[in-house]
Parts: sequence; structure tokens; C-alpha cells
Amino acid sequence: MEQDLTHSTDRRTFLQAGALASAAVVGSTSGTRSQEVAAPAEAAIPRRKLGNTGVEVTILDQGAIRGPSYDRLLRFAFASGIRMFDTARVYGTEGNLKRWFEQAPEVRKEIFLVTKDTPRSPKDLIDQLDRRLEALGTDFIDLFFIHGLGDDHSLDDAINMVSSQEFKETAETIRKSGKARFVGFSTHHKDRPQILQAAAKAGLVDAIMLQYRPWLDQDTPLNRALDACWEKGIGLISMKQIAGQLYGDAPQGNILDDVVQRVPVLKERNLTPFQGLLHAIWSDERISSICCSMRNTEQIRENVDAAHRFEPLETADINRLRDATLAHGPTLCANCDGRCSLAAGTRAALGDLTRFLTYSRHLGDRFEARRQYARLSSEARDWSDADLAAAQAACPEHLDFARLLPEIERHLA
Repeated sequence: MEQDLTHSTDRRTFLQAGALASAAVVGSTSGTRSQEVAAPAEAAIPRRKLGNTGVEVTILDQGAIRGPSYDRLLRFAFASGIRMFDTARVYGTEGNLKRWFEQAPEVRKEIFLVTKDTPRSPKDLIDQLDRRLEALGTDFIDLFFIHGLGDDHSLDDAINMVSSQEFKETAETIRKSGKARFVGFSTHHKDRPQILQAAAKAGLVDAIMLQYRPWLDQDTPLNRALDACWEKGIGLISMKQIAGQLYGDAPQGNILDDVVQRVPVLKERNLTPFQGLLHAIWSDERISSICCSMRNTEQIRENVDAAHRFEPLETADINRLRDATLAHGPTLCANCDGRCSLAAGTRAALGDLTRFLTYSRHLGDRFEARRQYARLSSEARDWSDADLAAAQAACPEHLDFARLLPEIERHLA
């Protein structure tokens, strides 16, 4: 049975906003302090509660990007009304935020700041937090995440990481110190439903950022895990929603026109396909915010416009958007649970391989893609024995592995 949003529509209140107001754009010059201009009240981006934290965050979160333009984009995103900003140790972008805070100290008080690190054990978080504070040039972080939980741990260790007595004591120490207001984790691991269920049962984390797509079947393990977290009051943030030719910077042919034809509501609401995807995600009220690595001012404008004009999509429209997306060749399965590798009879991490390829091809982060690819074992990289047709048939989003995997040598090796 496909995802049924009707049961949640009755019990949920959706955030809506009027037409987009013009956002002030602030230029910056290297070495010169810029005047930061807050978005006018009528241009403020809608907010949602982040679980039971008592905090409301903007439904759009500026993700990190690499490159010299990021300093300017931070300011543009802020001037456009975005008040949630995401970074991490491995991104190499904390220094950009530090410079921004030095040039405009008042900004730090107005934003919700997220960063991440990769502990081997919960107690490592305490020293790592101090290093993140130094790198960011601030005395507190709003939300401190364990980065990519499950990537460097066995499933048992990942579950223990967020449900053990050691984690409970560490998280309490961090919160009491005032150095981080909230603690949680990010994950795109194939076993994340089990990790999320464990986190919900333990009730020790404040928020989770996860790889997500809005057309989850109602009875899937991930959807049930999201319900468990929602009911426990854990804030949920979506990530990794760009995933194929449809959402690339330079779509080929008439892909976008075809999508609009397949999903009439896009034309009715004057939405681009990616704006439609954002609306589909926001239609699930369990999701507090969408973390999106917006790489230029046009992407920021488009996504901010989508946030201002958000109206919930009907289930039928979300399913049409799903069908249009799948028809145009996704490169990343946001609902990956490892069934592709199992069906293919291989120990290669097919879901991870295509995710890293997406980082390089569509997110423009070749460095991070190659870094993560290099960390895989030789066994996890070797797909030569895989039945790729069986993998495609089993994949929830039917990735064309036979087309995608040969590109890995060119992009990631």
C-alpha cells in the first residue's frame, strides 16, 4: 500500500505562507565586514517545532558546500530569511561560518547552528565539541550531531551509541555545559530504521537528520521508525533529496517539461519539479526542516520561494511526482535498505556507491565523494559479481545500476 497521508492530515497542522516577498541581498568583500540585513517580517520563512526541544526552526536549512562562493551564499541565505545553517568537521566549511561571525557577531544570535563529528564512543563527543566550537569561533552550538551514524560502526555499536548509559551521561554533560543545546545524529545507513527505532526507545537524542524521500510506503520499517521518533518527540530533518537527472543543474532534453506534464499540480501552482519535491517533503509534518546544499543564489531563491508558497500536496500528487522521478533515472535511492545488494548476490555496497556518485555528479562535492569512496573496503567497492538487473528490480527506486556503476571509475577512483 502506498503512503497514506490522510490519517496524518486530520491530526496535523500544516504551515502555510503567502507569496514570496523580496529578500534583501547583501554583497560581501573579502576582508571587509558586511552589513547583515535581517529578512523583513513579511519575508520570514515559515518555521516548525523541532520535536520537543521547544525551538522552532525554519523549514529550510542551508547545507554546506565547498568553494569560494560559500561566504557570499551564507549571507544571501540569511538575507533571504533562512535561519538554520548546517556544517560539519569533514566539510571544511566551519571556517566560513567563523569568518561570518567575526564580521557580523549579531548573526550568531539569530541562527540555529548545526555541526557534526565522528566519535568512536559517546564520550569522545565532549572533546570533539570543544574543537568544533574553536573551529566555528562561537561559545555554543545549537545542535551537535554524531555524523553519519552507522558508517564507521557495526549496527550493534551504532545502536549502542545512542541508547547506552554512556551516551546518556555524555549528552547530559554536554547540555548542562551550555556548549551545545541539543544532541543527536545524522544517518543515511541502510539499517537506519533499526537505529531510529533504538533512538526512539531510548529517548536520549533531541533530533535526527536522515536520508529521506516523501513517498515511503506506509508499512515500511523506515516509515514506522519515523512514527516512533515523532511520537517520542524527536525532531526530524530531511537530507539527500537531490537524486537524479531530474534534479541536476543541467537536465538533458525535455525532462522538466515532461515532469510538469506528468504532475499537473506543478503547473497549477507554478512550481518547478524540485519545488514540488520540497512541497512533498514538507507535506509530511513529521519533518521539521529540509537540509539542502544550495550552491548558488538561484537555488536559494527558488527554494525560499517554495517555502513561502508551501501548501500540502495530496497523496495522489506525491505519487505522480514519485512516478515522474523514477521515470527519469534516479542516481540515489533515499529509501535504500540494502535489499539491492542482497538481491544481486554481492557484498558490494551498491547503495553507498551510487550515493557517492551522486555527491560527485549532482552535488558538486567531488572531494567528499572520493573521500568516502576511498574509505570503503575493497569488498564493498567490488560489484563485478553483482546481478545488476536483480539489484535494479529490488531497489525501492529502481536505480539503473548497470548504467551508473561503470561511471564510478571515472568519477571516484
